[in-house]
Amino acid sequence: MNIDSDVIQADVLVIGFGKGGKAVAAQMGALGRTVVLVERSQHMYGGTCPNVGCVPTKALVHHANKRRPEDSLQDWYERSVGEVQALTSLFRAGNYDGLNGMDTVRVVTGQARFEDPHTVSVQGQDGPLTIRGETILINTGSEPIVPDVPGLQNSSRVVTSTQLIETSTLPPRLGIIGGGYLGLEFASIYRHFGSEVTVFEAAEDILRREDDDVSAAVKAILSEEGISLVTGTQVLEVDDGPAATTIVYEQDGTKHSTDVDAVLVAAGRRPVVDDLNLEAAGVRVSPRGAVEVDEHLRSSRPHIFALGDVNGGPQFTYISLDDSRIVLDQLIGDGTRTTQDRVAVPHTLFITPPLATVGLTETEARAQGHRVTVASQPVAEIIAMPRAYVVEETRGMMKFVIDAVTDEILGAALLSTDAQELINTVALAMRHGITATELRNSVYTHPSSTEAFNDVLGTVIRTDR
Repeated sequence: MNIDSDVIQADVLVIGFGKGGKAVAAQMGALGRTVVLVERSQHMYGGTCPNVGCVPTKALVHHANKRRPEDSLQDWYERSVGEVQALTSLFRAGNYDGLNGMDTVRVVTGQARFEDPHTVSVQGQDGPLTIRGETILINTGSEPIVPDVPGLQNSSRVVTSTQLIETSTLPPRLGIIGGGYLGLEFASIYRHFGSEVTVFEAAEDILRREDDDVSAAVKAILSEEGISLVTGTQVLEVDDGPAATTIVYEQDGTKHSTDVDAVLVAAGRRPVVDDLNLEAAGVRVSPRGAVEVDEHLRSSRPHIFALGDVNGGPQFTYISLDDSRIVLDQLIGDGTRTTQDRVAVPHTLFITPPLATVGLTETEARAQGHRVTVASQPVAEIIAMPRAYVVEETRGMMKFVIDAVTDEILGAALLSTDAQELINTVALAMRHGITATELRNSVYTHPSSTEAFNDVLGTVIRTDR
């Protein structure tokens, strides 16, 4: 690391300790390049996923589902939060040591601010620093959006997802503003911990992108668990009282109100760019506040890349990791890899059981002109899936959308135990042209969830002629 009295010189400067940035930092450091990684918070080494995102929330899913009827709700929740925080602390320390322990990599804690296209100043626990990078990666992630609802900004009982999973007090009544993936995941988690949960969604229905049969199956499970889904509603006001907070909302032209002990804002996330002074670097942002990038993730300044949520792409950790592959291909490869190479990217909604999807829905496939065959079965009727009975989770369904002419798998929706794993097999098959017949006739271990494909893909319920 070249450090003179005024400026730290780095081959690669990474701003933000997210998945994509740390992957590039580690690879370039291993190749002997000098790397400086700047992270504004000592609580975010490793990025959103291991600290406040995927790892703690999915760990809470696990703990919530282990609770027995005789367990004290508060005691079980407090114990679970403590164990999850211990896990995230372990991951955070590992991420920091893994990079900062490299001879060619230095982790700096503080807020980075551009002074010119190659230079940032940092104010933080290491004191004022100036860092100059030949190549710069912006990897600052995203943060929750708090809607402009009267009383919401100043309510003492309003929390973001980050704040909620760090509190050790289980809210007896939880109101959630937003019925997207985040809102529904937290609804499922906290209902299993024992909270009364009400979800307020502005749209007329949840999961509107999914086919009606899939959406109905999800809603049936959530309703069966006691989660109240209030759709087609506008939250008008949030009013703190001495013992509870009142959520005032309008539905079908009528005002209603509900008292809760905590309000989770799950209305989406926005890129973190406000404090970077991107204007000084000449880096353009989109109307939504994301760093504008091309298919190689280069910004309006070719030596500055943006990875992960901050570039406005899909907000998933695995997309950020794939971003790192694209950037590394630009820095040390042949430069041909682009965002257009991503095919059949799966998604999972971690309710219980999880909903995992990939590709086109039936509605989308028909709209695009495909002749479609659909194979679908309720999990409880899949004879070749005894694992569902072994783990005592037979709710849900599996659905495949197939091109009737080519036998190509166009998409799938798996609402079942192990769906988050099964969907990866389906996505891999789609990427490599494995037909529905081949997937149906493959040999799978037993008892496993994957062998359900042997049954489901043999059940055609509707064909376009």
